[in-house]
Amino acid sequence: MPGEEGAVATIVEVTDETFVASVIEESKRRPVVVDFWAGWCQPCRIIAPVLEQLAEEHRGEFLLAKLDVDRNPQVSTAFRISSIPAVIAFRDGRPVNEFVGAIPEPQIRNFIDTIVPSEADRLTDRAREAEGTGRTEEAERLYREALAADASDAAATLGLARLAALRGDVEEARSLVLPLRPDPEAERLFAAIEISEWTGPDANGAGPLRSAERAAAEGRFQEALEVFLAAVRNGSDEDRQAARQDMLKVFSVLGEEDPVTVEYRRKLAAALF
Repeated sequence: MPGEEGAVATIVEVTDETFVASVIEESKRRPVVVDFWAGWCQPCRIIAPVLEQLAEEHRGEFLLAKLDVDRNPQVSTAFRISSIPAVIAFRDGRPVNEFVGAIPEPQIRNFIDTIVPSEADRLTDRAREAEGTGRTEEAERLYREALAADASDAAATLGLARLAALRGDVEEARSLVLPLRPDPEAERLFAAIEISEWTGPDANGAGPLRSAERAAAEGRFQEALEVFLAAVRNGSDEDRQAARQDMLKVFSVLGEEDPVTVEYRRKLAAALF
């Protein structure tokens, strides 16, 4: 509650000077709902108590930021506020939803529901935390609870796939991640699953490419990429195609920003063209 020591703020007044810090930056931590209002606006007085009640009910899950348009023309102009009350929700530094006018309370509640974490979101966040600290059994239980709350929760599905891959259950991991492609994280995990199957002395037969695949499965990516690149440059048509696909899988696992990916993607392009 506001004013209580250690409590998370639920309602704040914002100005042209404080808008960036209180709304844009804060929305990168939790949703922020901006109520554009003025003292002379009677409809503003109708929705204000509803918004304030919802802010208190959600106990800091979102921040209600109240902005007087008469005293703060810069922000009002920037967001083209021509009619009030106007309410804009921000998340991750940008507007994600809005409404204009004194709409009924049930509609305002539905509006808030679109921007605050759901029960599945909360369970998934707890599961990620447990996964990150090695509490895999707890993480799996929480991911499954999240999916029970929302069967379409992609983050929970990916979490279960990661845990399945970690314990070596490749088939379950693959079955979980396949429906989520081409989501970037799903593609990355799918590539990691495929690379994990390259390990073992007899997994892929003999020859330089097979040895390089085993090296990649053991995490020696740069060593593997050098061999793949040589095959792209000088190998048979079949080996060139296989080596190129293997390089793309490694890039997917490492991520596009990884320096190794950047270096070898450039080398691959030069070898191909």
